[in-house]
Amino acid sequence: MMRINPPPQPQDSPHAEAAGGRAHFLQVFLSQRSQMEALVSRRVGCRATAADLVQDLFLRFWRRPLVQVEELSTYLLRCAGNIAIDHLRSEGARARSNEGWLPEQSDNQGCEPQAALEAGNDLRHVEAALRSLPERTRQIFLLNRIHGRKYAEIAKAMDLSQSAVEKHMMRALQACKASLREPSPPRMPGKAP
Repeated sequence: MMRINPPPQPQDSPHAEAAGGRAHFLQVFLSQRSQMEALVSRRVGCRATAADLVQDLFLRFWRRPLVQVEELSTYLLRCAGNIAIDHLRSEGARARSNEGWLPEQSDNQGCEPQAALEAGNDLRHVEAALRSLPERTRQIFLLNRIHGRKYAEIAKAMDLSQSAVEKHMMRALQACKASLREPSPPRMPGKAP
């Protein structure tokens, strides 16, 4: 009589175990996605960038063998924070390297009159936007952008949370960007602004 072995149970198969681990990872990732995007968005200041970075984080995990951690949701949040920091560092490094590629303007001869006029208009728009901000928001913006103070230093000096400082900075930056999108009023030919 021929003996037939029962088929292996799903938990006996390494493929089934990996599939179960991937399903668990996917479930936890999806449940934490909005929190991760919010965390990254607060750090980088852009929801679209945050969504892209969290998607990149998903792909990194999906392409490699699953790691065994005690609390996957906490681990994912920590990874999301780290990916935001990495992004900010790489953006800073890219900006510093690009500075070396920009041609230096030692004299104003290379500057077109129209470009100079537009830059002056942009500056006036930004100044007006900054003047319209609440005093605390304007002060935080100036401490950071003009005096080079870090958010943590500003928070300590003004007795605020770092999160509050970040919110004030986002408000100031949004006002500046919005002021640059506003069209300049048409100028009459021959009249000075």
